[in-house]
Amino acid sequence: MQVETFDFIIIGAGTAGCVLANRLTEDPNTSVLLIEAGGVDNHPILKLPLFAGVAYNYAPTNWGYTAQEGENLFGREIPWPRGKVLGGTSSINGMMHIRGNPDDFDRWARSGAAGWSYDEVLPYFLKAEGNLDRDGEYHNKNGPFKVTSAHSPHTLYRTFINACESAGYKYNSDLNGKSQDGIGRQDFNIHRGRRVSASTAYLNPIKSRKNIRILTNNHVARVLFKNSRAIGVECIETRNKKKVNFSVTKEVIVSAGTVNSPQILQLSGIGDIHLLKKLDIPVVKELPSVGQNLQDHLGAYVQVSCRKKISLYNLFRKDRLALAIAQAILFRTGPATSIPLEAGGFVRADEASKLPDFQITFCPGLSLETTRQGQGRHGYLVHYYLARPKSRGTIEIVSKDPCAFPLIKPNSLSDPTDLKLMIAGLEIARNILAQNAFDEVRGMEISPGTDVSGEDREAHWIKQNATTVWHPTSTCKMGEDNSSVVNSDLKVFGINNLRVVDASIMPSITTGNTATPTIMIAEKASDLIKNDHSLLL
Repeated sequence: MQVETFDFIIIGAGTAGCVLANRLTEDPNTSVLLIEAGGVDNHPILKLPLFAGVAYNYAPTNWGYTAQEGENLFGREIPWPRGKVLGGTSSINGMMHIRGNPDDFDRWARSGAAGWSYDEVLPYFLKAEGNLDRDGEYHNKNGPFKVTSAHSPHTLYRTFINACESAGYKYNSDLNGKSQDGIGRQDFNIHRGRRVSASTAYLNPIKSRKNIRILTNNHVARVLFKNSRAIGVECIETRNKKKVNFSVTKEVIVSAGTVNSPQILQLSGIGDIHLLKKLDIPVVKELPSVGQNLQDHLGAYVQVSCRKKISLYNLFRKDRLALAIAQAILFRTGPATSIPLEAGGFVRADEASKLPDFQITFCPGLSLETTRQGQGRHGYLVHYYLARPKSRGTIEIVSKDPCAFPLIKPNSLSDPTDLKLMIAGLEIARNILAQNAFDEVRGMEISPGTDVSGEDREAHWIKQNATTVWHPTSTCKMGEDNSSVVNSDLKVFGINNLRVVDASIMPSITTGNTATPTIMIAEKASDLIKNDHSLLL
């Protein structure tokens, strides 16, 4: 049977893979195979912004991973949603458009990632951005990744911002502008009432190109090698379990995400030699850092009941929700066309902090879980998350079966500094909600609850309730030291024709949501690849 051959094979049509597919096929003489384990992204749940909380847990488009936490989170098994669909996690996430702090990228450069300082990556943020509400030197209106600013008139957003200012946090009118510090209204990847994902922004416009083939419902089992050179991939068709191989002339690009990229490398014989030998996987290259250095934002909620019936609970009455959905579908307007996290920002634990320690978001409603459990109806919450955790985790395969889930061990709070900061973050959130601005609406504290006071009880509550904010990164770290997997050009050390391009290459996690930095990474990587192969820019 003849094996199909392509110039480039991209593993994963996720946040990064869609960008790569678009940019590499701009050269009409270049052929690209884009392989996605999931299916198409056409379900209405993935389109209407209000359903973001449902989309995260929608089984047909979610890998359904769980993470095994250690003793610092009482050994809990925590759901880890990851997108298994065209667009990847950008098709199921919260759509928040946050670049990160400029120092995040300068820190990358200082750690050995040459060419990745803020000044060097800003042009790629701008290239991607199609901002419909902002302009100036930090924004671009013409990019494919559409951005709009928060527009909900809900009164509690203004109340929250007033409370933050009373608590000493400055107002920031543009959290993606010159400075990230402060509190303001958020930006989102929403356009005309619909989610903007990497698939809708980068893949939909190019599906008619003759030099791209998009293969869905195919699970990549491993990369194929000859003399330390990537020569193709082996796939398993999801429905019939049939194996099929494809060959490559230029590069295999692994863009499967923070969980699946190290998994694929390990299954292909690249990783810790002891792990590979234990699982009887032939060693292609010993790189013990594959799957190490896992980082994620850890978060918790402070929830308060609302004495006035003005919270989001009103929207979820069946008749009102049906009306909102109809309005969104027919006219692309109304409350179903936004996600109720429209105010937030970045704050420091104290004046000694040189950079923000926390990202916080405000919701004029209670969490779905709290409402389902009957703990409250009308209420509001502050969600705070640790911006730059020091704890590090791992992702390792447990079998040579490519369809077996890897073991995800975040090791959250394994560094004592993280727990101290999470306690400080809890106090900050409570202080904001205690400001006079909330006096007219404030009811009782639902969670943690007034009985959770003092450092010991607060620490126990955090260990019992803190959870992932769904921003895992850094398992195929970029750099030049022994803890790195790829170099500054994102090429895997010791292997020819193989790169990794996704959030797994971040040397350290960014301050804020990770989708937009991942888009930037793929935009920059596209130029690196084009330059290496003399493709049209």
